[in-house]
Amino acid sequence: MSKSYLAILAVLLVAALLGMAVAEDPGYILIAWRNMSIETSIWVGVGFLLALWLLLSLLRAVIRVLNVSGRRINPWSRHNRERRANQVATRGLLEFAEGHWSNALRLLKRSAPHTEQPLINYLAAARAAHELEDYVECDSLLREAYETTPKADVAIAVTQAQLQIARGQLEQALATLTRLRKDHPKHLYALKLIGQLYARLEDWTRLEQLLPELRRHKLLKPAEQQALEHQVYIALLTQAGQRGQHQEPGQTNAVTAVWEPLPKTLKQDPALIEVYCLQLRALGQTELAEETLRHALRQNFNERLVHLYGLVQGKDPARQLTTAEHWLAEHPHNATLLLALGRLALRNSLWGKAREYLEASYGSKRDIQTCAELVRLLEHLGDQAASQAMLHQGFELMANDLPELPMPTPR
Repeated sequence: MSKSYLAILAVLLVAALLGMAVAEDPGYILIAWRNMSIETSIWVGVGFLLALWLLLSLLRAVIRVLNVSGRRINPWSRHNRERRANQVATRGLLEFAEGHWSNALRLLKRSAPHTEQPLINYLAAARAAHELEDYVECDSLLREAYETTPKADVAIAVTQAQLQIARGQLEQALATLTRLRKDHPKHLYALKLIGQLYARLEDWTRLEQLLPELRRHKLLKPAEQQALEHQVYIALLTQAGQRGQHQEPGQTNAVTAVWEPLPKTLKQDPALIEVYCLQLRALGQTELAEETLRHALRQNFNERLVHLYGLVQGKDPARQLTTAEHWLAEHPHNATLLLALGRLALRNSLWGKAREYLEASYGSKRDIQTCAELVRLLEHLGDQAASQAMLHQGFELMANDLPELPMPTPR
């Protein structure tokens, strides 16, 4: 049996039961108000109320349909205004992506007040104004973005700082990011931008204070973190060396004050050791420089440090020469080490040994510094012929770097 037949039977059954109930006892309803009265049976009253409920439901449905139709048909309805604004915003974003800044600014600025998400439009419009170098309009749009969406203060501040950095307004960008970090201390991207700004402003002291936090949050790749630390401490050591040249006797060594607190791993870095010892040498602290270089070279052989070791004068020049000669067993033909040994031999007044080391260094690598040392030594030894020959070789080394130009024919 189909469901329609069952439904018809159910309706007939209900109607029959209602008919029997009405026939058995129709009931009675009386409504009286002042001089008016209404009398009817219960079932007629129920039917009237049901009809009234159906009429009200139908009226509500009609009003709803008319309202929806009006929103879609009326061009000034809120629905249609938002739809048109979204279409304009989409066109503006496309123009922005294509780099048509003027069109993008015009469309995004026009649609922003009427879209559901005005923040995106204002931020994109601000960037378009920035590209057009209309910085007043750019800042005005950022303010409007904050007024429409105050809860997006982080995104707005980051955008403003990025645009200020792009304009070269580094101090203003730093102020913006500092306020952001004060209100949102856990905002890591702001921390990274502040680190970049300190580097560009060459504020190495403040950047040094940020290094542990940058390392802890792993905001930079390991190689980038290491390069930044090198940059910071090389700059700090250099600045300390410059300050040390104007210090009064008895004051704390400015270079050592920077070096001592460094982590052990950085103190073992050849590049930092070289800068540290160069600053010590410039301040006349050659004995400390020699001691530092000696300990470093015992751990790892490094040509730049070996070169510097030959230039500094330690407390005991003879011991210094002996120390360097121990390295010769593992690096017998290293030109840098042989040059350093030649200079150390000169410091010990061992003229013959100095000449042997310098000639061996020059034979291993034709270097202008080695040539100059040999010329000076040979001249003081009175070997003018050898000195002139070496001087001529040195000139040929320098001539290789000269441009090719016409020369007069010798007569």
